[in-house]
Amino acid sequence: MTSRLSSAELCIKYLIFAFNFIFWLAGTGVFALGLWVRFNERTKELLTADSPSVSFTGVYMPIVVGAVMMVLGFLGCCGAIKESPCMLGMFFVFLFIIFAAEVAAGIWGFAIQKKVVKEIQDSYKQTFDNYKNTKQKALRETLKDFHYGLKCCGKTGLPIDGVSDICPKKEGTKNVVTTSCPSAIEENFTSRLQVIGGVGIGIGVIMIFGMILSMLLCRAIQRPRDNDKYRVHVFEKTSNKA
Repeated sequence: MTSRLSSAELCIKYLIFAFNFIFWLAGTGVFALGLWVRFNERTKELLTADSPSVSFTGVYMPIVVGAVMMVLGFLGCCGAIKESPCMLGMFFVFLFIIFAAEVAAGIWGFAIQKKVVKEIQDSYKQTFDNYKNTKQKALRETLKDFHYGLKCCGKTGLPIDGVSDICPKKEGTKNVVTTSCPSAIEENFTSRLQVIGGVGIGIGVIMIFGMILSMLLCRAIQRPRDNDKYRVHVFEKTSNKA
């Protein structure tokens, strides 16, 4: 089918295709990151503690969001290349829903940030206390994952905690790190949430740009078809009069 779009409209068409291809790549990256967090030994121990909100936020949400982004990017690419108003309309609706969900998720994530951090801190403290009382090997390995993953040592960061043998050493010395794990947990998750927030804002701006372009292209594709229908209607009306 020969395209009846103007040069400017063709430019919009290929901009939408490029946008959706990048969006699809971003979704692939988020999906892969979610899978890595889910199956990586160290991050799995940190994020799948006995806390449903931590597991959902840190592990399963990126997997779901990444998969949806991949499907949406594919839909937008096909709609642009095939010049399908239906597919572009569906793309706009789904993109708007995801944008609204992203805003809601951002507000929700900001609201529960302190709760998530506290749950992870409490999980660490409970594991620490249980290990001090029982000396179980499984608990020792869990604590070691915390210590090496966050580069911290114990509840206070001091030798009196009695876990220096499973703490990372300072670079170039034999001394263990003196950062307490509760403070390291708060620092790490706060900094990462700030990065995630910045990325979310950037994605939101791109989504708005994509919605505008999709509607412009959809209208440009539909206009010649409306004109053809109008011409057919006028021709039939004139023929009937003759």
